[in-house]
Amino acid sequence: MNDLVREHTALDDSDLEWLHLLVSEWQLLSDLSFADLVLWVPTRDGTRYVSVAQMRPNTGPTSYQDDMVGHLVPRGRRPLLDAALDEGRIVREGDPEWREEVPVRVESIPVRREGRVLGVIARNTNLLTVRTPSRLELTYLQSASDLAQMIAAGTFPFPAEQVDMDASPRAGDGLIRLDADGIVQYASPNALSAYHRLGLAADLVGHQLGKTTAELAPERGPVDEALVKLASGWAPREFEVEGGDGVIQLRAIPLSPKGVRTGSLVLLRDVTELRRRERELITKDATIREIHHRVKNNLQTVAALLRLQARRMDSDRAREALEEAVRRVGSIAIVHETLSQTLDESVEFDEIADRVLAMVAEISPGRVATRRSGRFGVLTAEVATPLSMVLTELLQNALEHGFGQDESGTVEVGVVRGRDCVTVTVQDDGRGLPEGFDAQQAGNLGLQIVRTLVVGELGGTFDMVPAPGRGTRVVLELPV
Repeated sequence: MNDLVREHTALDDSDLEWLHLLVSEWQLLSDLSFADLVLWVPTRDGTRYVSVAQMRPNTGPTSYQDDMVGHLVPRGRRPLLDAALDEGRIVREGDPEWREEVPVRVESIPVRREGRVLGVIARNTNLLTVRTPSRLELTYLQSASDLAQMIAAGTFPFPAEQVDMDASPRAGDGLIRLDADGIVQYASPNALSAYHRLGLAADLVGHQLGKTTAELAPERGPVDEALVKLASGWAPREFEVEGGDGVIQLRAIPLSPKGVRTGSLVLLRDVTELRRRERELITKDATIREIHHRVKNNLQTVAALLRLQARRMDSDRAREALEEAVRRVGSIAIVHETLSQTLDESVEFDEIADRVLAMVAEISPGRVATRRSGRFGVLTAEVATPLSMVLTELLQNALEHGFGQDESGTVEVGVVRGRDCVTVTVQDDGRGLPEGFDAQQAGNLGLQIVRTLVVGELGGTFDMVPAPGRGTRVVLELPV
């Protein structure tokens, strides 16, 4: 719609925003009318109309099998469009049109904003299935007529009300028509079923909806008065009421077709099961986060015990082995700490990689600089946990074996994130690999851990080669 309006018409951005607001709401008008809607806007030179949006009803057969959006029609070919645009009124005159042996009644509704007519809605009703209307259908049609008059007057949609139409109740979910005093004139079967779920034992017709709803809801003290007004349809609002064994979602639409409030339309839907499942998911999410938090605490306890044990060791090799184990446990704890703070099982791995870099750099404070280039992005927990251990082992290996006691240098982690894989390089400018070194056969425990995790658990590839110039370069290819 943006492209069509800007290419063919003289409407500005505020006008376009009004059309977007209208189109976000007009599924309701289409369903209540049992009719297709096509929005026509006059072109910049005023000689043609361009159709910028289309809506088909969920409550009846369509009048248009084809997509009408983007069609251009010369002015004069559709007199009802001309009359509605020029006179600013709803035009219903004329005989039905025949489309592929189907009679279609056409009406034109001007779309007004701040006194100007921006375009015209063509309402097309398929007459092939017309029959004596029921009370439900009569209520639908009367409500559609009121909304159409409000669109023509520029009082609908409501600019201050932002509604998520995917989650908002629709006409078929449940509909209640109120008079100007908030008394129920008609309630659809679905609406009655929803109120029965709240605990209503009687019929709704003839009752004040606001008071009835407040009586069914739990005691709320001073909030009850606000609930009475909301359920009486005094303002365009969407809200939920919980009572008895159910939860219903309501949307109130005040009706003022001729500038005077004549009543309200209340759409409602039973969302009991939906809310129950949401509560279950919230509980499960909280439980999962608590599990990650406890795992992190337990791993930190294990690391602390290993650190205490290392301090009591007389053998340097035994102390170094325990300190390596502390760092391995710590890298896993970092992942679980991050997972305990999120709502899903994915983590932003760049933060984890930086913390691993800082943790391993403590081995050689001030001698060897560590840095990262590129971004890992978001990774699942199944990838993040083993990858954090792999990074720990490779960095630890580079710092311990690439540099002597008093040597300085740099270790860099480079990341290239593709659509299906991530390439990680760990490169140092240290002393390099010994003669005849084979990364796939080396018996070092750290490299065995890397090979097992990269190839076996992550399904990737691992290679360690001399770096260009000086040092060692490790390349990991991991599917993500």
